[in-house]
Amino acid sequence: MTSFEQHIEVAAALPVDRTFTYGVPSSLAGLIMPGKRVLVPFGRRRITGYVLGPAEPSNGYKIKRVLDVLDDMPLFPMSMTPFFRWVADYYLYPVGEVIRCALPGGLNLYEYVTFSLTPGGETALSGTMLNPTEREVMELLRQGNLRPREISGQLGRDVPWAMLQNLERNQWIGRGRELRGGETRTRMERYVTPGKTPVAAEKLSASRQKILNVLAGQKEISVRSLKEYVPTAASLIRAMAEQGQVTILEKPVYRDPFGEPIEPDTPPQLTSEQEAAVRAVQDALDGGFQTFLLAGVTGSGKTEVYLRLTESAIESGKNALVLVPEIALISQMERRFRSRFGEQVAVLHSGLSAGERYDQWKRILREETRIVIGARSAVFAPFERVGLVIVDEEHDTSYKQGSDLLYNARDLAVVRAKMDGGIALLGSATPSVQSCYNVRAKKFRELVLSRRVEQRPLPRITLVDLRKQRDVRGARRFISPVLHKAMTEVLDRGEQVLLFLNRRGFASFPVCAACGDSVRCAHCDITLTMHRLESAYRCHYCGYSREATPQCPTCKAPRVQLLGMGTEKVEAAVKALFPAARVARMDRDTTTRKGSVLRILKTLKNRAIDVLVGTQMVTKGHDFPGITLVGVICADLSLSFPDFRAGERTFQLLAQVAGRAGRGDVPGRMILQTYTPDHFSIQAARAQDFRAFYNTEIGFRRALDYPPFTRMIQLKISGKEADETRGVAEQLGTVCRDVRVGEGNFTGEIEILGPIEASITRIADWYRWQILLKGRRVNSLHRFVRRLNAADSSLFNHPRVRVVVDVDPFFMS
Repeated sequence: MTSFEQHIEVAAALPVDRTFTYGVPSSLAGLIMPGKRVLVPFGRRRITGYVLGPAEPSNGYKIKRVLDVLDDMPLFPMSMTPFFRWVADYYLYPVGEVIRCALPGGLNLYEYVTFSLTPGGETALSGTMLNPTEREVMELLRQGNLRPREISGQLGRDVPWAMLQNLERNQWIGRGRELRGGETRTRMERYVTPGKTPVAAEKLSASRQKILNVLAGQKEISVRSLKEYVPTAASLIRAMAEQGQVTILEKPVYRDPFGEPIEPDTPPQLTSEQEAAVRAVQDALDGGFQTFLLAGVTGSGKTEVYLRLTESAIESGKNALVLVPEIALISQMERRFRSRFGEQVAVLHSGLSAGERYDQWKRILREETRIVIGARSAVFAPFERVGLVIVDEEHDTSYKQGSDLLYNARDLAVVRAKMDGGIALLGSATPSVQSCYNVRAKKFRELVLSRRVEQRPLPRITLVDLRKQRDVRGARRFISPVLHKAMTEVLDRGEQVLLFLNRRGFASFPVCAACGDSVRCAHCDITLTMHRLESAYRCHYCGYSREATPQCPTCKAPRVQLLGMGTEKVEAAVKALFPAARVARMDRDTTTRKGSVLRILKTLKNRAIDVLVGTQMVTKGHDFPGITLVGVICADLSLSFPDFRAGERTFQLLAQVAGRAGRGDVPGRMILQTYTPDHFSIQAARAQDFRAFYNTEIGFRRALDYPPFTRMIQLKISGKEADETRGVAEQLGTVCRDVRVGEGNFTGEIEILGPIEASITRIADWYRWQILLKGRRVNSLHRFVRRLNAADSSLFNHPRVRVVVDVDPFFMS
């Protein structure tokens, strides 16, 4: 390496806002490459860092040296480094943490302080000098070394640091440091090849001879496959290897996330609208960056457009990245792509095991695949050249990450395409207001699919005013006569019904008829939901549960009434009204196990389900020709959210669920039940007219100065103590106003809303406040937040109160 290259820039896998320069010892010089992980000293400990490239030596202080190189090959191509830097700059997040979030989990090593029991501690345990807590701690350490957090976790309460220090001073416990992590590794599998020592057949047992016969034909075979011929092969080959009859070797292998093989398909004839859309994007593929919005009604064949354009990208020597909003949809999309492109497809999503995800990542890095399909995190797939980035259901809120790095994968897909000079294609039947605005601002180019394939009609929608059902009791209150009659007719014809309610559980508002108090979560300011099958009240925010009894927890009267409803109550009502029907439910409660979503969808596709009850999981992208009736139990739930996007989300949900009906040969119908039949979102969904919705909604956004006319950053403040959290929120609000007034160029640019308590004040014992910053230009908002941090960094690094910066927030609650 040259003198310049003996210093490298390293991004620490820690929440620090800068990169660091490290020296490279000569023993490691030939191993260092951008994209590899390195073990480096950081303060008093050792941590994992990511090599970004060469660096100029820093003057004025001694440069520490890299301790080790942790990878044989880079984990991401050097061409992705500018993308990581952009993400870090835009979302105001440390670049090392951006890379950590992008990579498969379980790779990094971290050094932790651990405590162990000393011989003196063993002696102390046999005496009477210890108090009960000290004795419990030391009994735990007798079983092995533990971190302070692990000690507290196993005891179920906080252990004071001062106590641990006191035990250490008495030399009853010792302090050390351990590297932990790195659980995700390459999978190795044993293979067998013929040995070099010839053996006469008559000297071998029948099983050994069969093993050699198999090897004679195949030359090399995995032990797992060999056991199909000889079940005892695993034990036999060890002795055979010692005698030179076979050779055993270990080879790296990929874990298979796909399962059953897929038969190749035959591309269908394109409609004229599909053909025009494909041609428009094909013409742009070699012309540099451009973004298209594919606005296609449900059932118009958007996926076939994606397939044809992916084929064109591959033929031109480029790679394709396909984003799907939820894991439940990835399997369907992956099967379609594998049937067309075979082994060229890789998948990336959180439903894979850590090892499967790591193997898929390596396949992409080694250019063994040209297509990646995945959920939002797949936007970080380590492709060298991305020619086409597809975002299916681009309006979906699932593209917004909810923890750690709060990115929007749809927006990053456009940035990724721009940096690689490729095409971004955003597809939806109900495009987001933001994307439609970008079309009108000439940033995006619109392509339209206005008709379903094979000229299938859109479903006929009937509106039912639930205000007329208020005096009705029992199941008839939420399954109206109109819906009941339609279900009867459909089931009598042997067709299928989909019932949609975006709330799970049995009863969402258990309340005492004696004192009027509701049954509330012990850790959140929210009512618990009754889950009848589990006989438990559960919190849908923190997971807290308690036994469901009719006794009120406040006044002890046995008069808790189960008001409100959820999918579980709807399922029970359908079974009572239609006892001969085969009813299933699809929500988070029924899909927790791996593969459960696919099992439900496969059963539905095979016509073994007559009525499927579900939450928004059932609204997105699924294609089931047997469903001819969709019933929306209550269309208004999402309208009540304290969020300026509530109307947009309501329209999108209703239009999407309507699209599940009539995708086969029989025309579809939707019964839309609502308490607000005159709301413009409901009326636009009934007419299936996105442009009518957009024209009304954009007027409200303009009048209220909300996105897309402004940009926003949300400061989320949360802490365990109510008064302390309020204090930090109010202090931060004061700093916001001081910086706005003190910096003249911010006065007319930044609007400050808050601080104010979040709509749900407490979740999982964390009290929540927020401040909303609005401005015309995102650069001004970025500068403003950086000035806030510079003005009082202690608020952003408070030991007990978190302050999280959310750029372009999606959820206001």
